[in-house]
Amino acid sequence: MPMPKYTRLRTFGAAFLIVASTTLCAAAAAPQKPAARPGGYPTKPVRVLVGSPAGSGSDLMMRAVAQRLTERWGQSVIVDNRPGAAGGISLQVAVNGIPDGYTLATLSAQNVTAMILGTVKTDIPRELTPVALMITQPYLMVATPSLPAGSVKELIALAKAKPLVYASSGTGSVVHLGMELFKAMAGVDMTHIPYKGSGLSMIDVMGGRVQVAITNTLTATPLVRSGKLKALAITSPQRVQAMPDLPTVAESGVAGYELRSWYGMLVPNGTPPATVQMLNRELVATVSAPEVTQKLAADGAEAAAPNRPDQFRKLIASEIVKWERVIQKLGLKK
Repeated sequence: MPMPKYTRLRTFGAAFLIVASTTLCAAAAAPQKPAARPGGYPTKPVRVLVGSPAGSGSDLMMRAVAQRLTERWGQSVIVDNRPGAAGGISLQVAVNGIPDGYTLATLSAQNVTAMILGTVKTDIPRELTPVALMITQPYLMVATPSLPAGSVKELIALAKAKPLVYASSGTGSVVHLGMELFKAMAGVDMTHIPYKGSGLSMIDVMGGRVQVAITNTLTATPLVRSGKLKALAITSPQRVQAMPDLPTVAESGVAGYELRSWYGMLVPNGTPPATVQMLNRELVATVSAPEVTQKLAADGAEAAAPNRPDQFRKLIASEIVKWERVIQKLGLKK
């Protein structure tokens, strides 16, 4: 029997990608004096592909980073939203991009899980090159404000008494798998409705057409604070600074439950190693800037520790192994 594609992906060659974009996302402040970069890079606008719609966690994160890079480089950094296929459309555009450092792409944990399940057709580890891990974050479990449940324990009781529907940002996404894992650990059943991104799914949760979701903190925190969503729990092992009174799922009756996400950057294979190393330094410096870390912390996210491209590659490999096990344990189709 031939070895499944998602298993072959453990053996990495050149890895990731960083994509192209067409929605201008930054500018304002006067450019800082650029650090030494090959050939005075960038000498023209840089485009970054994002595989989710405007308003999603990936989009909000990348726009904050793009604004800082625009200021730092004195060149426009443009965000190009290419939603669909759990990020697979944007990744394929990146695969076909020119490997000159002007085509970048975001990679998220959900792109990896969707690749394992076959929604994303791009062989990420083989067709794209990793640059840097940038941001990590837990998720929020949220509900429509009218739901008669204000905690995870009450949600479990309600789900056992009546049919409920939950939303995700796409089949094979981390939040899809995270909710399936929650269902299995809590002993409940809910119907899954996939959307093309977290921004779209939150519209229906806010409107009450879908009752529950697990979604990223960048998208959900402002909606919770405005009363448009009800926060039930945080998915990290510990409570977060942004919402110190919000309990974790684990302490709310589902012991051992944990779910975290991350965002990184990729470039097309063939991008010169010196350019990859330079982009790594620039991205690490950008997300480590106090104004960026403060903005992330306010929404429950944090900048990743400084890391190298090879370390990012190893993280992806470990994520593939981890989610393969979860998918197999849950009996989900590949």
